[in-house]
Amino acid sequence: MSDIPQDISHDQYAVRLKKLQDLRAAGSDPFRANCTQSHFSGDAKALYVEGQDNLVTVSVAGRLVTFRVQGGSSFVKIQDQQGPIQLYFRRDVLGEERYGEFKKSLDLGDIIGATGTLFKTKTGEITVRVDAFTLVSKALRPLPEKWHGLTDAEQVYRQRYLDLIVNPESRARLMMRSRIVASIRHTLESRKFLEVETPVLEGVAGGAAARPFVTHHNALGTDFFLRIALELRLKRLLVGGYDRVFEIGRIFRNEGISRKHNPEFTMLEVYQAYSDFQGMMDLVKAIFSNLCRDVIGTFEIKHAASGQMINFAGDWRTVRYFDLIDEAVGSKLSALRGTEGYRPAVIEAATKLGCEARDDWQTFEIVNEIFGKKIEPALIQPTFVTHLPKELCPLAKLNQQDPGLIDVFELCIGGMEVAPAYSEQNDPFVQREMFEAQAGEEKQNIDHDFLLALEHAMPPAGGMGVGIDRLCILLTGAESIRDVILFPSMRHSENKG
Repeated sequence: MSDIPQDISHDQYAVRLKKLQDLRAAGSDPFRANCTQSHFSGDAKALYVEGQDNLVTVSVAGRLVTFRVQGGSSFVKIQDQQGPIQLYFRRDVLGEERYGEFKKSLDLGDIIGATGTLFKTKTGEITVRVDAFTLVSKALRPLPEKWHGLTDAEQVYRQRYLDLIVNPESRARLMMRSRIVASIRHTLESRKFLEVETPVLEGVAGGAAARPFVTHHNALGTDFFLRIALELRLKRLLVGGYDRVFEIGRIFRNEGISRKHNPEFTMLEVYQAYSDFQGMMDLVKAIFSNLCRDVIGTFEIKHAASGQMINFAGDWRTVRYFDLIDEAVGSKLSALRGTEGYRPAVIEAATKLGCEARDDWQTFEIVNEIFGKKIEPALIQPTFVTHLPKELCPLAKLNQQDPGLIDVFELCIGGMEVAPAYSEQNDPFVQREMFEAQAGEEKQNIDHDFLLALEHAMPPAGGMGVGIDRLCILLTGAESIRDVILFPSMRHSENKG
């Protein structure tokens, strides 16, 4: 036992360690044992037939979360992926020796397997009458106290495993995330989209204006970037003849952390040949409709921050970007676009609204500051904001009636952008010009191989991105992106255990 810490400051740790040593001395090592699990807890309870006790046999397994010993009989609860189930232990069923081992060796937090028959107690709880049990993993450290739970935010995120054990809200929220992703996959696959995987390591950090993480490949002797977007690889597949593709993948941006931002996050990107940004409107509405029906169970959810009810049924508002700007500033600011008086008017409007208007910012950046600070947070109901300034995205098609705008939408719900979508730029000459204009501002690197691919002809297409983490914030009522990511990014802990 030389690998066991000698400095044991926690009394419960010492007691549990002694129990483990006693078990091993008696020839029983829980870490070498296993058990049969025929059913999860919820599935097992669903097998019970009213009035027919002790007819159905099940084998369940999970972590001990309550422990109530009462002389010759005891009730405990174990918890598995589906939740808790009650177990009933009796001395006259297990025998004196085995029942004594049950009382002596088990602690809250231990993981056990149990086999027995289903019955209903006088209080109406479906329970397993245990015929046999096995200790399969000994918890040397106690769980957080029952009544206080795990409330410290730092500990919740750093020790997510404890959060999942003791906080049912966290467990339900993060399990719902898995169901949300599964529903999105089902919707896309039912529409003949093909799921693909593209590289995480990129030679050029393209597809977005963001700061990448840099790493080095020793064998090739070159630097690589963790991808900041999925877009440019997926569009190459359109060139290659895949007409409908999607990827749900991890994205990495070496930027700040906030309620809505984590350096590592999950994006859905989807591309459909022979479509456009309006076709993406239909697709995203279908995704939300299926989510509301199959996962959430309602087309109305409460927005956590404002208390408003968000309604996903019926028509969603569609409004042009500059119409919202004009509403916010109280004048026809957009009518001045392209004139000498436009920038002074934009600066004046931003100042009146309390928004930044830095001298080194271009005019479109000041306008977008107004949108981001004063307009987007108020868009609680589903809203398609269309026809943004061309400078905001070099990868979208220019609007034919107004080449200063692009054919795009940003879907805003709950005061944040959830899904941007474009009519994708497939003209290689225009695309190069747009890249070069942004590269001069150090906004986005030029991916020359992507431009080469466009010269082989990419079909007209609609494309869309959905931030999975933000979507989960919205649909689960979470307060922060950290609440919907199993293991959010954090500073290294100094705790060595």
